[in-house]
This record gives sequence, C-alpha cells and structure tokens, in this order.
Amino acid sequence: MDAPRYPLAELKDLPEDIRTRVLEVQEKAGFVPNVFLALARRPAEWRAFFAYHDALMLKEDGSLTQGEREMIVTATSAANRCLYCVVAHGALLRIYEKKPLLADQVAVNWRKADITPRQFAMLEFAMKVCERSHDIDDSDFAPLHAHGFSDEDIWDIAAITAFFGLSNRMASFSGMQPNGEFYLMGRVPRAKK
Repeated sequence: MDAPRYPLAELKDLPEDIRTRVLEVQEKAGFVPNVFLALARRPAEWRAFFAYHDALMLKEDGSLTQGEREMIVTATSAANRCLYCVVAHGALLRIYEKKPLLADQVAVNWRKADITPRQFAMLEFAMKVCERSHDIDDSDFAPLHAHGFSDEDIWDIAAITAFFGLSNRMASFSGMQPNGEFYLMGRVPRAKK
C-alpha cells in the first residue's frame, strides 16, 4: 500500500480536546483509526468534521439503524472508490448487522446484497444522491415513504451520503490508508481484554 501523502499527527502534539477524544476511541476500539490522526493536522477542521459526523452517525432519533447508516456509507464509498471508508465502515457494518459477508456484498454490488426491500430502497436513493443528485425529484421520495421513511429520515440518507462524499474525497486525495485492524473486525471474534 502507498504511504499517506500527509503525515499522521502525533498524539502528543494534539490539542487537549482532540487528544481526549482520540484516546476515548482508542480505549473503545483498541486502536486509533487513521482518520482521526490524518485530519488532526488541522484542528479546527477536525472539530467541524467530527461534530457533523457525530450529528449524523450517532443520532438517536429517526428510523435509520446504526447498521443502515453504515450501509449507506459503505455503498456510496464504494461508488466513490474510497478504500479507507469502504474498509473502515464495512467493518462497522459487519459488526452492527452481525453479518460477516454483508459489507463485501454491499461494497461490490449492493443490488445483489442480502438486504431487505426497505434497505434496497434506501440504498437506491443514496446512490442517486451520490451519483446524480441533480436528478432528484419528488418521485424519488414515494418509494421511501412506502417503506416507512419519514422526510427527516430521507434527509438523513442524503446528508450521510453527502458528508461521506466529502470524507471519501479527503481520504482518497490524501492517500489515507485503512488500519489493518479494520480488515478482520466483524469477521473473527474479538480477543477478550
């Protein structure tokens, strides 16, 4: 794999608020995902990025599950050819859905993946936002409403897709590489602490 084009920030050099958050993630995951250190070279942008990330991905209202949020990220990141996000969010998708094969199916061909009709409609809309947002019209909302998505859920689908379009491009242009740990997450049992 190629080396990143920009060096990862050193934990010791990070502002206290960012260092605290990174250490919390390390404690929970057992490692520091490279995205945290890659973006920390610009603290103000790091804070803005992760504030919006958390607002979209950690929200507790709406009908999208954590797994469905990761499904959107994995499918659209594959369309954008972002190695980092497909690998990292594919790992989270496997964990949330408890299906070791699902992330690979979604990344390679979401139309053939083992997903529900509701999730199919969700991904069909997300992919249109990803690839042809200028073609979205009122007719795109009816299939989502038929599957129980509210207008706020539809906003979430579009916002997640758009936000990770930014993330995909930042990861790709900077040469950000997925941590090795991501490849096995959700495929093999996690080692006991």
